[in-house]
Amino acid sequence: MHPVRKSCYCLLGGVLPKNTAIKHQGNARPRNIKSMGNAMTELLALSVSVAVLGGIWAFIALGPLGGFALVWVGFIAAGCFFAAGGDTKALSKTIVGMIYGAIVAWIALLIISKVPVPALGTVWPAIVVGVTVFFLVIVASADLLSCVPANVYGYAALVGYTLSTGKLDALTAVDNSNPLFLIVLSSILGAALGYLMGQLAGVLKPRPTSARSTP
Repeated sequence: MHPVRKSCYCLLGGVLPKNTAIKHQGNARPRNIKSMGNAMTELLALSVSVAVLGGIWAFIALGPLGGFALVWVGFIAAGCFFAAGGDTKALSKTIVGMIYGAIVAWIALLIISKVPVPALGTVWPAIVVGVTVFFLVIVASADLLSCVPANVYGYAALVGYTLSTGKLDALTAVDNSNPLFLIVLSSILGAALGYLMGQLAGVLKPRPTSARSTP
C-alpha cells in the first residue's frame, strides 16, 4: 500500500472486528454471525460515545467557548482523527496536519487580499490557490504531515470560514477574531474530542465472556 494511503485509512476497520463478513460456507457461519453481532455491539458503543461527547462538545463550543471555538471544525477534526487511524499517532497527525493546512490557507488569503492583481481578475486567486495547495501534498513524506486529508481539511476550514464570514480583514488581528486562531484552537479541541470518543467507546463496549470449560 502507498505510504500516504496507508497512513490515513478509515477507522471503522480499527473499531470493528475485521472478520465481520458473514460467510455461508460450512461451519464458518455461526462464528461469523456471532462476530457480526459483536461488531454491531461495538458500533453501538461508538455511536453512544459520539452522541454523548458530541453533544457536550456542542454545548461547550456554543457556550463557555463561544467566540473561541467552532463546533463544525471540531467535528471535522474528530472525524479526521478516526479516519487517520484512531490512535495516539492519528491524534498527532490530525492536529499537526490541520494546523499546517490552516496556516497555508492563511498565507494564501493574505497574498490574495494584500497583493491584488486586477489585470488577472479571478485568475490571480486561482493561481495562488493552485500553488499553495501543492504544498498540502508535497509534504506527505513527513510522518506528521502524511495524512493529506488533515492538511486539506485545515486549509478548507480556514478558507471557508474566512470567506463565508467576510473576515479577510481579521487575518492579521491579534485576538480571537482572527480566523487562524479559531481554526487552530478548534482543530486541537476537535482532535482531542475524537480521541475521547474512541476511549469512551472502548469503555462502553462489552468485554468478551470467557468460554466455559466442558467436563
